[in-house]
Amino acid sequence: MKADATTPPKTIESRDPLMFDMSVSFCGIKLKNPVIAASGTFGYGVEFEDIVTIEKLGGFVAKGLSKEPMPGNPPPRLWETAAGMLNAIGLQNIGAKAFLEEKLPLLRKLKDAPVICNVFGNCTEDYQDTILILNAGEGITAYELNVSCPNTKHGGIAFGSDPYSLAEVVAVAKKVSRLPLIVKLSPNVTSIPVMAKAAQDAGADAISLVNTFVGMAIDPETRKPRISNITAGLSGPAIKPIALRMVYEAVKSVKIPVIGIGGISTAEDIIEFLLAGASAIEVGTANFWDPCASERLVDQLEKWCLEHRVQKITDLIGGMILS
Repeated sequence: MKADATTPPKTIESRDPLMFDMSVSFCGIKLKNPVIAASGTFGYGVEFEDIVTIEKLGGFVAKGLSKEPMPGNPPPRLWETAAGMLNAIGLQNIGAKAFLEEKLPLLRKLKDAPVICNVFGNCTEDYQDTILILNAGEGITAYELNVSCPNTKHGGIAFGSDPYSLAEVVAVAKKVSRLPLIVKLSPNVTSIPVMAKAAQDAGADAISLVNTFVGMAIDPETRKPRISNITAGLSGPAIKPIALRMVYEAVKSVKIPVIGIGGISTAEDIIEFLLAGASAIEVGTANFWDPCASERLVDQLEKWCLEHRVQKITDLIGGMILS
């Protein structure tokens, strides 16, 4: 039937929202969109409740949790760099038991907001014990292992810097975990494909990358380090091109889903990571200069997809054109 001449043309903005799908899925987890707030930049989630509509996000990762509370490093712990930030917080946290008692009950009140718990330790037993504590909690969607920590039983080398140590801690965590296991890889390695495959073969359900790059800054006037820990983790837009390359390499090396992290601050950044093969992304440092960054990016991503007539965001995953 021919449309009435007075009927206005259907614009992108007026398109039926039911025909537009922003959802993504990986390792049994379904998110309403691919935007996840990264660990260490979004507190325990409850701190952002008054300024961010948390339910609007695909999900968020609570700051790293250990078996026992940790005070973190002494200040100064942060330093702004060109297009980035150095941080050496020292994984300060209230501990897994306190998280279950004080934070998780509040998070359960948030409807449709997947909670991923980041977990770390200084030996495989620490990871195991922390996960066993968290297994008792209701409302956690998955665990993300921070493997950039020093393995104190093997000379202090980071778990994520050695494929054998990485495989060991992933296998132990997988054995005790009742939830999907995401392994957050360090970029401070010779070969990301080797580490990604080691995590996959040891039982990881997904991997996320990258964590921060090791860096430092010195005050020329005092000749002292800007950070009390001397070295710190570099994050922010400055690392995005390297992080994007590493995500692309990881995607080609494994069959499990990959979550992209590193310098994401615009909708176009998200699209790049999806085209490189990431199934979802995490927003980190942007949350420091704009606490509403994650929510803003959800809106900007939807607008980008509408303007470019993308009906299913999953159609973009791995869609980079090489020739």
